[in-house]
Amino acid sequence: MTRIVDRYLIRETMLTWAAVTGILMLILLSNRFALLLGDAAAGRLPRDTVFELLGLASVSYFIVVIPVSLFMAVMLALGRLYRDSEMTTLMACGVGPGQIYRPLMAIAVVLAIILAALSLEVAPWAVRLTTIIRTYGQHTAQVSSFESGRFKVDQNGRGVLYAAGVSADGHELQNVFIEGPDGKRQDVISAKSGTRQVNDYSGAGTLLLHDGYRYDGIPGQADFRIVQFAEHGIRIPPSVPNLSPEGYEAMPTRALLKASNLASASELQWRLSVPLAALLLTFLAVPLARTSPRQGRYGKLFAAILTYVIYSNLVGIARVWLEKNFLPRSIGIWWVPLLLLLVTLALLYQQYGWRGLFFPQRGAAHAGD
Repeated sequence: MTRIVDRYLIRETMLTWAAVTGILMLILLSNRFALLLGDAAAGRLPRDTVFELLGLASVSYFIVVIPVSLFMAVMLALGRLYRDSEMTTLMACGVGPGQIYRPLMAIAVVLAIILAALSLEVAPWAVRLTTIIRTYGQHTAQVSSFESGRFKVDQNGRGVLYAAGVSADGHELQNVFIEGPDGKRQDVISAKSGTRQVNDYSGAGTLLLHDGYRYDGIPGQADFRIVQFAEHGIRIPPSVPNLSPEGYEAMPTRALLKASNLASASELQWRLSVPLAALLLTFLAVPLARTSPRQGRYGKLFAAILTYVIYSNLVGIARVWLEKNFLPRSIGIWWVPLLLLLVTLALLYQQYGWRGLFFPQRGAAHAGD
C-alpha cells in the first residue's frame, strides 16, 4: 500500500513539475531569445553566439524556476487528489501527512542537490563565460557583421563605417566610408573597395582598403591633409576579454568563502538559500494545498503564487539589509526561510495537531474546511 501511494504521488508530481517547468522556461527563454536576436540584428553580437548565450542564460533561469515550479507542481498534484476525494480515501486508510511527505521530500531532495550544484558552481561559471563570449562577440561583430547600405558605429560610439555593398561572407566591401577621431584630429577615409582579413578568433586583423582618399585635420581649421592611396590598411586590434567580470554573481563560491565584505556574504547566503527554498516550499505545499472537493484543483493556487512572491521579495529585502549592514551576518537572510518554516509548522498544527501529523487514525481524516 505504502509503495503504491509513493509511486502514485511521485508520478503525479513529476509529470506536473515537468509541465510547469517547461512552460515557465519556454516563456523566459523566448523573451531572452528575442533580446539576443535583437542584438544580433543590430550588429552588436555575431549570430553564431546567440544560442551559446541562450544556453548559458538557461542556467540562471533554472535556478529561479525549479523551486517555484516544484511548489506549484505539488500544489496542483495534491489539489487534484483533494478534488477527486482521493486524499480523503488515503487518509481514511491511515495514510497521514508523514506518508504524504515521504515521496514529495524525496523529489525535493534530489532537485535541491541539483540546485546546489547549479547555484554554487555552474551559475557563476556561466556568468563568467557569458561575459567572455559577449566581449569576443561584440568585438567580432564590429568587424564582421557589415551590412550593405547601413552605417555601423564602433563600441565606443566615436567612429562610423559605411559600405554600399558587402559580399555574402562579409569579407569584401564596396564604396567604403570611414570616419573617426585620431587623437585631436579627425580622419575621414573613402575607398572604392575593401577586404577584411581576420587573423585569429579574437578578431585581430586588418581592414585593407583600395583606391581611395584619406582626409585628416582638426575640425574648424583649414589645414586638412588629403592623401590619395592605392592601398591602405587599418589595423583591427584584438579583443581582450574580461576574464574577471565585475559583480559578485560571477565569483566562484570558493572566492566568496574567503571574502570578508558584506556583499560577498549576501551572495553566498543567497546561493545556499536556493536549494533550501525548494525543500521549504515543498514542506509548505502539503498543508497549503488542503482543500475541500468543492474548491476545485486550483482553489489554493493563487495563495501559493502570492506566498512565493512574498517569500522571494523578503529574500531580496534581506539581501539588501545585509549588504547595508542593517542585519548582522549571522542572521543575514536566514530569518526569511525560518519564517517560512514557522508558518508551515503553524499550518500543520492547525490542521492535524502534532499527534495527527505523525500518528494518523483510520477513518479520522477529512478533506478540509
